[in-house]
Amino acid sequence: MKLNKIILTAVSATALTAVCALAGPTRNVIDEVAWVVGDEPIFRSEIEEMYQQMRSEGENVQGDPYCTLPEKIAVEKLYLHQAKLDTIEAPEAQVMSAVDKRLQFFITNLGSKEKVEEYFRKPLPQLREQLLEMMRNNYIVEQVQQSLTKNVKPTPSDVRRYFSSLPEDSVPYVPMQVETQIITLEPNVPQQEIEDVKARLRDFADRVNRGEAEFSTLAIMNSEDDGSAMQGGELGFHGRADFVPEFSNVAFNLNDPKKVSRIVETEYGYHIIQLIEKRGDQVNVRHILLRPHVSSKDLSDAVHRLDSIRKEIVGNTFTFEEAAQYISQDKDSRNNRGIMVNQNNGSSRFEMQDLPVEVARRVETMQPGDISEAFIMKDATRNRDVAAVVRLTERIPGHKATLSQDYNQIKQMYENWRRQQILDEWVEKKIKDTYVRIEEGWDGCDFKYDGWLK
Repeated sequence: MKLNKIILTAVSATALTAVCALAGPTRNVIDEVAWVVGDEPIFRSEIEEMYQQMRSEGENVQGDPYCTLPEKIAVEKLYLHQAKLDTIEAPEAQVMSAVDKRLQFFITNLGSKEKVEEYFRKPLPQLREQLLEMMRNNYIVEQVQQSLTKNVKPTPSDVRRYFSSLPEDSVPYVPMQVETQIITLEPNVPQQEIEDVKARLRDFADRVNRGEAEFSTLAIMNSEDDGSAMQGGELGFHGRADFVPEFSNVAFNLNDPKKVSRIVETEYGYHIIQLIEKRGDQVNVRHILLRPHVSSKDLSDAVHRLDSIRKEIVGNTFTFEEAAQYISQDKDSRNNRGIMVNQNNGSSRFEMQDLPVEVARRVETMQPGDISEAFIMKDATRNRDVAAVVRLTERIPGHKATLSQDYNQIKQMYENWRRQQILDEWVEKKIKDTYVRIEEGWDGCDFKYDGWLK
């Protein structure tokens, strides 16, 4: 769950192979220092492990891996050094939560902790430590890069000049896209279910306030926020704007770490909160989230209600746009005539794989103007089932990108290009200001960046 307008979400588990290098390659290599960047050595073992990872993932290494990979590690060390100067740190609660999610993913897919240890050829505590370091460094490097490129704000003329400069064979092909509208209805939640949830939370709060239970233990055992439950409900330090207002108003008014807040209702469910620490304009809290659950009958009733609304739209009693504005509970689209917005690029166009699975399944066989029958879909943000109908507004055939049709995509291309340009310039300047030594046997390379060999 997310309190980015709710609560912190753990990094979702990726494919198992994404960290298969952690298994460590089978080798008998006498370790040696290959590079030194500042006062940080790069060992042959680091390079071998990265190479093994990329091979296991089926990723091609451009050029000689014993040239490109140590350079990649060296660049990361430049970013990490800058992070120390800028006092950029990774929020430990977020990193630990992400690692726990990843480890649980491994256990679920491989079958047991023992099989995970066998697969990675190392005990679980050692695997955890490696994951912690990897995710911590990834977060820190991303923060430094975002800081360096935060002022990239292209104008239309920037985008036009960039597009005009692209060679013909670099103009991208845009796959078939669709524009859609959506109306959603949430099932009615029985009042008794809400009262039962509140009663459980009051019981938890009373037990903590009386000293009979630890809040963190209750969070691990009961909280429905998967992103923080394994961390005892801890969210890490956040500013007021990181949370939805109802949550923020209570969290930032807590003063006694030994006491538990009143029950807080948000669009994501019901919470109780405990203060851990305040630090300036940021706060670190724990929370327990419980959600009222609905029956299949409640969901079925919502589908029937929405089907009735669909019939009135088709019968011209009112328009889809009017229904979206006055009836839909999809907060991201109801004030936008029901138009779905692609969160990846801010446009109203979606490639089929970018749509929610349930929506894509209906849209695939529809024609522009068609309105689907009501169906059940998962509201991923709030992790709950809702009833929905969708209208296919337009289907745009695949084509070579043009400025008039695909401005947002071209703008994104320009932003990516400009950011990379800024980062490359920063790296080359940083190399000039940093002590670098490349040992004999590792220096006969055509590196991406100039200045390593001084």
